[in-house]
Amino acid sequence: MTIKSCGEALMHLLEAYGVSTVFGIPGEHTLELYRGIEGSNVRAVTPRNEQGASFMADGYARVTGKPGVCTIITGPGVTNACTGIGQAYADSIPMLVISSANDSRSLGKGWGRLHEISDLCAITRPITAFSTMVYKPSEIPGLIAQAFTVFHSQRPRPVHIAIPIDVMEMPVDKKWKAVQIPDLPVPSQTSIVAAVDLLLGASRTVMMVGGGTQCAAFEVTKLAEYLNVGVIASNAGKGVVADSNRLSLGGGVISPSVQNYIASADLVLAIGTELGEADSFIYDLPVKGKLIRVDIDPARFNDAFPATVAVFGDAKAACEMLLAALKTRKDKKSVSNIDAELNRVRAEQKADYTPIERQHITLLNALRDKLPDDAVIMGDIAQVVYTGTAAMKINLPRTWFYPAGFGTLGCAVPGAIGVKIAMPEKKVVALVGDGGFMFTVNEVATAVEEALSIPIILWHNHSYAMIRDGMVKRGIPEIGVNPRAPDFLKMADAFGCPGVQVNSLDTFNNALSDAFDYQGPTIILVMEDDDWLLEYKA
Repeated sequence: MTIKSCGEALMHLLEAYGVSTVFGIPGEHTLELYRGIEGSNVRAVTPRNEQGASFMADGYARVTGKPGVCTIITGPGVTNACTGIGQAYADSIPMLVISSANDSRSLGKGWGRLHEISDLCAITRPITAFSTMVYKPSEIPGLIAQAFTVFHSQRPRPVHIAIPIDVMEMPVDKKWKAVQIPDLPVPSQTSIVAAVDLLLGASRTVMMVGGGTQCAAFEVTKLAEYLNVGVIASNAGKGVVADSNRLSLGGGVISPSVQNYIASADLVLAIGTELGEADSFIYDLPVKGKLIRVDIDPARFNDAFPATVAVFGDAKAACEMLLAALKTRKDKKSVSNIDAELNRVRAEQKADYTPIERQHITLLNALRDKLPDDAVIMGDIAQVVYTGTAAMKINLPRTWFYPAGFGTLGCAVPGAIGVKIAMPEKKVVALVGDGGFMFTVNEVATAVEEALSIPIILWHNHSYAMIRDGMVKRGIPEIGVNPRAPDFLKMADAFGCPGVQVNSLDTFNNALSDAFDYQGPTIILVMEDDDWLLEYKA
């Protein structure tokens, strides 16, 4: 075979594992990776900042379930990317971060090398499944296999592999090959029997589903329908049980009425979910009854919500086994009033919406009416998206994304770019507030360059409104929460893409249709308190 550099051989190895796209900005220290990209079928997408690269890789991974890959330089490249890496860690997203490092003989010595950090891997270690430095090319195949085992055989999280520039250039005279990755763990029959005993003995069960169920929508739905129980989704679990299903309360865990419904349950069946604060906005979710937890992360069984019964394993296999075991038992209880109970919760939820949330719902309903079920909505950290967790109707998994776990503003536009790169045939929307938009506005240029049809729906209220409202509630002066906004329409023009301010339902619908027809992003400006948003319909 032709002798390749380590950087070249690595890109061909990633291609063998199914990697088709990498996100990164070339640097002096990563040139050998780009030599490998040129000789492979891997596509390189260039963001305008490494933070954008990690957000794009995150979006790519969320929608596909495959790892998003970043290729970045040492030092500032890694530190810039850390926010997106942290987001992926918090939300259990597979991401492979390949970075350069200074030459191996200088590592940790403080010799004043370009982009020098005394311990590069220490920066990313708290936000990755593992972060490691390579000292010779022969280590790489095993580390990549270990990374893909993390991505596919356990709770997925980012992995950082740093390669010194001298190692990147070393010759490789063997063809590196992908290896077989282990399957996800299957639950024990003992835990299934214990769970079934609890399920059949309960009088009021609530099912809660999270991101760990995204590949088990059919099985989760069948189990819920057999048990005839209400289903509440985390943000990552929205659409696993379709909101059109009579049992679904959607992502309503943010709503007091849904939280009260959880509190009334004598049994909660939690499948693939952390039961985290980021979904409910409260520290202690009112789980007062017994708790069955199904998870591939054993750390979940004795965290803030200790499991009465722990079912360790893949959600799909667990639901299949639970359903099969339930069907062999003759002591199933009937739940006759579930529809009335869920309708009552929904009615209470609607009555609780604030005037601003009702404006959000007007927009969200208009958006839902114009989108097919398989369209993907990438939400930012913004009030309109918070409202959407409960109010936006979602019928398929992996079509609503709100990265609540890390709570970092600015993720929506680059995340939507990653989604659109992964699935160009799907309609993809970025839903963002005016504050968060400014965090990564530079990535609009990437969407323009890549000719990606992405409507960027920008909710404009001249404020970091969630923080402002918190200040007002506590009697604190509004300091630093009402920043001056630029002229977003002139900004769109400067980027070379359309921008339009909508002032009615018709102008919104027309702008959205035009945006999907345009080969590039479109900024659609929605002004809070516009008259058309006040025409709320439940």
